[in-house]
Amino acid sequence: MKMLKMLAAVLTVTVLTAGAAFAAPKKIVVATDATWPPMEMVDKDKKIVGFDIDFLNAVAKEAGFTVEFKNTAWDGIFAGVEAGQYDAIISSVTITDERLKKYDFSMPYIDAGQILIVPKAEKGLKIADLKGKKVGAQIGTTGAMEVKKNAGVELKTYDEVGLAFEDMAAGRIGGVVCDEPTAIIYALKKDEYKSKFKIVGKPFTKEAYGIVVKKGNKELVDLLNKGIKAVKAKKADVAIKKQWLK
Repeated sequence: MKMLKMLAAVLTVTVLTAGAAFAAPKKIVVATDATWPPMEMVDKDKKIVGFDIDFLNAVAKEAGFTVEFKNTAWDGIFAGVEAGQYDAIISSVTITDERLKKYDFSMPYIDAGQILIVPKAEKGLKIADLKGKKVGAQIGTTGAMEVKKNAGVELKTYDEVGLAFEDMAAGRIGGVVCDEPTAIIYALKKDEYKSKFKIVGKPFTKEAYGIVVKKGNKELVDLLNKGIKAVKAKKADVAIKKQWLK
């Protein structure tokens, strides 16, 4: 009888342990280049924060997984997901035809566009008006791709967009191209720049951000899409936008 009771107890513990393991949420490691406010950045406490961070945490909650964020330089961030160093990328990544050939994406989660920022004394209204000057953009971004389309304008690339604004403040370049939310932070909200820079015109591209995963990882894409749909259905993204993008 005692042996039967012991076996029953062992089986019960085994079943409970297995059940707990089964119920534990899946953890995914996600890379982000935290130099792109207000989407992803490092705060005064050295924490990674921003719209993308809060949004993905909301997605994770809805879809039943947890996230570990890994601050990763943009130059090489895509190679890292290909090599399996992390499971996904959320870093203001525009979904493009070229990128879709190499990587899989979640469904779009927010729209954005490229915009030009110049010194306040500048009279040009578009990139082409800066012919003969240098225009800065972060390396490998759609902003850099847009600058390249303008003959006579020299593209200068940077590992971090903040370095481009530093160069413009020092008079070394004539403009910067980046996503509109980031432009607003640097041109209108940063104390050291808001008296020096201005945004000209409106966004001249229409882009959508997606979460990047390694090609063929349909399971993770489906999990991310499940969470994104739930967040949008509950309008949880609206509150996140109000916090970071206003």
